[in-house]
Amino acid sequence: MATIRGWRHRTPDTGHRTPDTGHRSPPPVFGLSREWLLHDGRPIASATVLSHPEQLARLTAACPEAAATAVLAGDPCYDRALDARPLRERFRRALGVAPGQRLILVNSTWSPRALFGDGHGTDSGGDEDRTGPGSDGPVDGDLLPSLLPRLASELPADEYRTAAVLHPNIWYGHGSGQVRAWLDGARRAGLTLIPPLDGWRQALLAADCVLGDHGSVTFYAAALGTPVLLGAFADADLDPDSPVAALGRTAPRLRPHDSLRAQLDHVMVSHEAARYAKLTEQTTSDPGRSAALLRRAFYRLVGIPEPAAPALLDRLPLPPYEPAERTAPLRVLTRLLGAGPAEIAVTRYADPAHEPVPAGPETETDAAHTVVHEDALDADRLRIADVIVRYGPRDDPRLGPPAAWAADVLARHPHCALAAYVTGAGRCTARTRAGDLVHLTGAPDPLGRPDLTDPAAYASALHAWLSGGKSLDEATAAGIVVVTGASRRRVTVERAAAAHPE
Repeated sequence: MATIRGWRHRTPDTGHRTPDTGHRSPPPVFGLSREWLLHDGRPIASATVLSHPEQLARLTAACPEAAATAVLAGDPCYDRALDARPLRERFRRALGVAPGQRLILVNSTWSPRALFGDGHGTDSGGDEDRTGPGSDGPVDGDLLPSLLPRLASELPADEYRTAAVLHPNIWYGHGSGQVRAWLDGARRAGLTLIPPLDGWRQALLAADCVLGDHGSVTFYAAALGTPVLLGAFADADLDPDSPVAALGRTAPRLRPHDSLRAQLDHVMVSHEAARYAKLTEQTTSDPGRSAALLRRAFYRLVGIPEPAAPALLDRLPLPPYEPAERTAPLRVLTRLLGAGPAEIAVTRYADPAHEPVPAGPETETDAAHTVVHEDALDADRLRIADVIVRYGPRDDPRLGPPAAWAADVLARHPHCALAAYVTGAGRCTARTRAGDLVHLTGAPDPLGRPDLTDPAAYASALHAWLSGGKSLDEATAAGIVVVTGASRRRVTVERAAAAHPE
């Protein structure tokens, strides 16, 4: 049940003013007040569905006339999430989250004081357009668009994965084209925008931390026991007795001017499973039984007997495989850690505003280079690229086989030292300036599943090895070990005949 106070509601001014006694009545609670539930003093609905007895207590206090219509029926959305929890690792792999990588899910509800809001709500919580004439993006004050470039700049690409779930009204209020345009830079840096209706529950289950606000998705995250960091929170808009308001009193708040990585890491490392236990208890009255309770209520209202078959909710489907494909330039810091086999530490940052300064375990580097996607927005960046990459099927007729594409790229970009074509999970083909063609293949896990590390990181490791004066023969003899943060991936380096690359 929603808990927004005074949202999109203004009482008429009668023109009669009374002396201010210093005691103000609280604004009406969205969905629980007489304004929402009564017409001519009588309940509008035959059944008012609630998910937990705490809502019934607040309904009885706010609008006792409607209390008799209350039906406690649990929460079907939460039940579907509970049912799908065993599939968490599959949902993570669908987003291309590699072992050792952390998924940061950014979430905003629909409100001026939400993470995607402008922070300037009106008395009526208006839905006014947040752009002015000639504007090409959200007006100053929007927190989320300013946070996303920092997330890309501060979080190493192979140690963190980012995705965003935005309230459907954000998409429909501004249009999907406008939302995608506003967040284009973040998407090019590796952010995945989850569709507004499908896939958000799976992304929520897959997340290691949610950076959110007072919306239901962030509340569900806490109820599921996921670490939460509040980037915005409309305390004044909420019923102080609601569980969502309790989340605001319990969860840590973002300090916008401090290190984002340090705050996110602290929230995840210091998280205690019992922190949101009370919120979990208040999410549903009957975990796993909402389908049966709702169907019973529906058939009672219609006045016909229920079917004999059990009431079931649709299970959450497995989303399509959608790894991050970064078309923003990457600044890559590398360090040669050893030989026999070659071991190279790789730390990649997407389109940083300044030269990255490592802040985690990767505190020392030997060298740096720039990786540019062939489809980078600014084609001039290709002229200064040390490594140029592309992603696609190996049999794409527009490009030719990877060997042909790589030869063409090196011919057109004389300052590029290596071209790498990523053909799928855990594999890519690379060609050096010296003309050597190699296949790079990440070792599968013990169950045979492919490595989900971006294979472009393999190419950066090989480039660092060769530019450090090492030989390709050393790399092909024993392979290389690519180190990203605390994770180590063994990669085979196999020479290929240039005329028959595949």
